[in-house]
Amino acid sequence: MDTPGDGGRGIKMHRATRILIVDYGMGNLHSVRKAFEACGGAVALAGDPGEVAAADALVVPGVGSFGDCAGGLARSGMKDAVAGFIRSGRPYLGLCLGLQILFPSSEEAPGVPGLGIIPGRVRRFSGSLKIPHVGWNTIAFPGGGDARTPARGAGVQDPARLGIDPPPAGRCPIFRGVQDGAYVYFAHSFYPEPEDPAVSASATEYGMTFASAIWKDNIIATQFHPEKSQRAGLAMIRNFVAFAAERAAARPANGDEP
Repeated sequence: MDTPGDGGRGIKMHRATRILIVDYGMGNLHSVRKAFEACGGAVALAGDPGEVAAADALVVPGVGSFGDCAGGLARSGMKDAVAGFIRSGRPYLGLCLGLQILFPSSEEAPGVPGLGIIPGRVRRFSGSLKIPHVGWNTIAFPGGGDARTPARGAGVQDPARLGIDPPPAGRCPIFRGVQDGAYVYFAHSFYPEPEDPAVSASATEYGMTFASAIWKDNIIATQFHPEKSQRAGLAMIRNFVAFAAERAAARPANGDEP
């Protein structure tokens, strides 16, 4: 049902690349870690904010509520560490709540501040939709097609026609080789609504169109769960591992971004 990608195979890994998965007391850490290990990523769990500064790339997963996520990051001391890491320009991958927490706030937890990295808001699905949105659905890329396959998935609309502009410099790095219209796995009741539509890297239909992934510079985040999305999801994780390696190799010896 889902579409395989080349996942960055053939890209030489940088042996010093260190990818940390943030452990802040909630989230599907085991499945995320297993997925990264299956994709050749040298990953470790990080529960100490001091560990974050030494990472080449950071992954923030999450299941549950926005309020619990924000509270867990704050209690563990990870909130400032994660925000500082993102500001450093090193690769960040947010999964589900790891995407939503990038926003200033959510309708799920009024008054609870998020990281405020991506301007916009997190809204609840409304109307007659079955909530939560759970199961397989497609993602559409700006412009359609992929690096090898120009064909679009059946019934998938072009995000450019839905008010979602292409991200700068082409396709989001984790979508290299992933076909437009690929099926991925969702489990959520709230969705991101970025202020700048240009940061939307993919779109999904569920009674309306919402941004199912965002990309801005070093920040990549998905509302869906790549670790549960079989071959297409594993291709995305391999792509992120390769992206992290490329960025780590390009960084000067002092660790600062060029």
